[in-house]
Amino acid sequence: MKLIYNVDDKPKFGQLIIFAIQQLLAIMTATLVVPVIIGNGMDPAAALLGAGLGTLVYVLFTQKKSPVFLGSSFAFIGSMFAAFAGGVSMSLGYLGMIIGAVFAGLVYVAIAIIVKFVGVNWINKLMPAIVIGPTVAIIGLSLAGNAVGDITKGNVLIEGAQAASPLICLVCGLITLFVTTICSTYGKKMVRLIPFIIGILAGYLASIIFTALGTWLDIDALKVISFEPFKALVTNGVNLETFISVPNCTFATAFKGVGELNGAYIGTIAVAYIPVAFVVFAEHIADHKNISSIIEKDLLTEPGLHRTLLGDGIGSMVGAFFGGCPNTTYGESVGCVAITANASVVTIITAAICAVLISFISPFVAFVNSIPSCVMGGVCIALYGFIAVSGLKMFKYVDLEDNRNLFVVSVILISGIGGLTLTFGQITITSIACALILGIITNLILSSKKNEQ
Repeated sequence: MKLIYNVDDKPKFGQLIIFAIQQLLAIMTATLVVPVIIGNGMDPAAALLGAGLGTLVYVLFTQKKSPVFLGSSFAFIGSMFAAFAGGVSMSLGYLGMIIGAVFAGLVYVAIAIIVKFVGVNWINKLMPAIVIGPTVAIIGLSLAGNAVGDITKGNVLIEGAQAASPLICLVCGLITLFVTTICSTYGKKMVRLIPFIIGILAGYLASIIFTALGTWLDIDALKVISFEPFKALVTNGVNLETFISVPNCTFATAFKGVGELNGAYIGTIAVAYIPVAFVVFAEHIADHKNISSIIEKDLLTEPGLHRTLLGDGIGSMVGAFFGGCPNTTYGESVGCVAITANASVVTIITAAICAVLISFISPFVAFVNSIPSCVMGGVCIALYGFIAVSGLKMFKYVDLEDNRNLFVVSVILISGIGGLTLTFGQITITSIACALILGIITNLILSSKKNEQ
C-alpha cells in the first residue's frame, strides 16, 4: 500500500488538525469506555488526558518514528477491579491503580533492558510471520463481535431498555460504514484522508433525522440518539463548567490513600498487574509488527523494540497517574493509519495534544458520548476488518501447502476466534495472548521436527 503521508511527512496545519481529530475519533470510544466499566467515580475525561500525555511520552521514546496512539488498555480491567477488591476506600483503590501501572511499566522497562543488550533476533525466531500474521488477524477478528453488536444499538433508553429498533440502528450504522468506505476508496485528496470523520458525521446526521421523526411522531422505535450528555452540561445553568471543566485526575484522589497503604495490599496489586503486563507485551509485539508492515519499516530494529517498550511502559505509568488506566498501543489507531494511508507521526503528536486539550472541553466530550453505538459500530467494522486483513497479508508469501505452516495458522486462528482464555484468580490471559502462545509452541514443536529431518 502506498502511503500518502509517510512517517516523517508534515501535513499542512489545517489538514493536520482534521487528521488529528480523526485519529481521536478512532480511539476515543474505547479509551473512554474503560473507566466507565470500572466505575468507582473514574472520570473518562481524565482517561483521555492520560492517553494523550502517555502518547506524547511514547512518541518521545520512539524518536518520532512510530505512528501509534496509546489508549486505555482493556487487558488490565480485571487488575483494576482488583485494586478496589475487599471494600477498600476509593482513595486507596486509586492509589492501587497507579502502583499497579508502575509495576506493569517496570516489566516493560526490564524487558527493554534485556532487548537492548540481547537484540531482537530471538523474537523474530520465536514469532516469525507465520506466527505473528495470524495473531494480528485475531486482534481484528476478536473484536468483530463488538462491532456487529454495536451496529444494531442506539443510545436512547426508554424505561431502561433500548428505544430504537435494531433495524433503524442498522441503517444508521450501514450509512456510516458505506460513506466511510466510499470516501476512502473513491474520495479525492482531502476526502480520502478523512473517511472516518465524514462517515461518523453522516451516521450522526442520520441518527438525528430518525430521532427527530420519532419525537415528532411519538414513535420510540425511531429514537436512536440521546442528547443527555449535552443536557447534563446545563443542569445547573450555563456557567464556566458548561464549556471547560478540569478532569478528576486519579492522582488527586490517590494521594489521600497513602496512609492506608500496607504490604499485603501492595502484594495483591503486584500479583494482579505484573502477569498481565507480560500478556500485553505479546500484543505490543503484534501491533508493532502490523504497523511495521504498513509503513514498510521494521520498528523492532529502528527505533528498536527497547524504545517502543520504554515508550509504552512509561506512557502507561503516565496514563494511569492521570486517568487510572494503563495505556497500550491501539489497533484502532493502526487501522486508521492503514485505511487513510496517513502514517505521519506529526498527526499522532497533534492528536495527543488535542486529546489533552479536549479533556478540558466539556461540549466535545459530550459530543463523543452522544455518538450512538450503531454509528461507531459501522466505523469499527471497517477498522477491525483492516486490522484482520493486515495480519493476513503478513504471511501471504508463506507456503501453506506445507502442513507445518498450515497447522500453526490453524491453531492460532481457531483458538483466537474461539475465544480461548485462561483465568487464574484476578489474572486473565486474553484470547489473543493464548492464541499467540499456542502458535509459538506449535511452531517450535514442528520446527524442531523439521530440523531433526
